[in-house]
Amino acid sequence: MTTPNTSACTAQTTIATPLGKLLLARTAKGLAGVWFEGQKHHPDPMTVARRPDDALLRRAAELLHDYFAGKEVVFDLPLDLQGTPFQRSVWQALLAIPGGQTRTYGEIATSLGAASAVRAVGGAVGRNPVSVIVPCHRVIGSDGSLTGYAGGLERKRALLKLEQSPRALDGIAA
Repeated sequence: MTTPNTSACTAQTTIATPLGKLLLARTAKGLAGVWFEGQKHHPDPMTVARRPDDALLRRAAELLHDYFAGKEVVFDLPLDLQGTPFQRSVWQALLAIPGGQTRTYGEIATSLGAASAVRAVGGAVGRNPVSVIVPCHRVIGSDGSLTGYAGGLERKRALLKLEQSPRALDGIAA
């Protein structure tokens, strides 16, 4: 499995959520990674310091805890999305999908002026390094089906359900 380039990361921490542990990592520029434990493209162990006291990581953790508690959250964090120009354009398109709404891979491709690039969009969505905050879980198949999610379809289903019904994760333990 190819793992993300985490060489620019300056700090990391891990938080517990109702859907499992999340690894958060930052660079000097912003939040660069939010990965569920065991998800595809999870980075290899990083040698960078564990810094739960880092201001950006602490703010990201607070917002994620609020999100999982069903509160309305605006993830107004500086991001350092590391990828190809095409991947970054897809991730920017994901950031434009409002909470509680979904888009198809085809709709995203069309919005980027590359209607025939549906597979490439799917590849970029799958390599999103900032789960939940860059909402790749809001992307569905053209027939409305829940297709691929690097964190697993059960997590995707739970995240979409949470955004439809803020109390959806009550009683789910990490």
